[in-house]
This record gives sequence, C-alpha cells and structure tokens, in this order.
Amino acid sequence: MTNQHPITPPPELVDSIWNQFKTGLTRNLLTSEAFREAITKASQWGADQEMEACCQWLRSKDILEPAIDALRAARRPKPPSLKEQLLQKLEHIRDVADKYQSTQNAIDDLRETLEALND
Repeated sequence: MTNQHPITPPPELVDSIWNQFKTGLTRNLLTSEAFREAITKASQWGADQEMEACCQWLRSKDILEPAIDALRAARRPKPPSLKEQLLQKLEHIRDVADKYQSTQNAIDDLRETLEALND
C-alpha cells in the first residue's frame, strides 16, 4: 500500500503530461504556454477524480441519479457550441454597432442564418 493521495495523477499521466510539455517546447511554444497546458491537463484530471468521488459518495447516500447528473452538468458544463459562440460574438457586435441601421440589418440576417443551423 502506498501513501499516495487519491487525486495524485498516476505515473502514466505524469509521463504523458511531461512528454507533451517537452514536445510543446520543441514546437517553439512559449515555455509559459506549454507549462500552462501541462498544469491545466493535470488540474482537470484531479478535478475529474474529485467529481467522481463526490458522485460515488452521493450514490452511497442513495441520492438519485438525476440529482447526480444535475451536479455533473452544473460543475462540468459543456463548452458552448460553435453556433453559440458565434451568436455571442454577433450580440457583442450588435451592441457596439447599435447606431448603424445597415449594420443592424446585416447582423439580423446573420443571426437568422446562424439560428437556422443545427448545433
């Protein structure tokens, strides 16, 4: 038995992150950029382990799966789709260009087209 904390990344993940970090450095990425990617990956892994432990604990207390699913959705929201991102940017453009009627008409046309697309 080891004294390793339960959310300490396993050696395989550490090796993978280290190799990705070194590869990032050789691709002429800034050191800070490669470091940020490595730290982000390790942090996400730890947060995922904690989330799973919380879900297991809730199950042990007979909390229903819909509540666990709601927790997961609240704490691990899906990133906005490309369509949602574009609609947000379009709304920003609309706010900036409020005083130009022709710009607003173009924005309305773009919005209608984007909203018609599937996610």
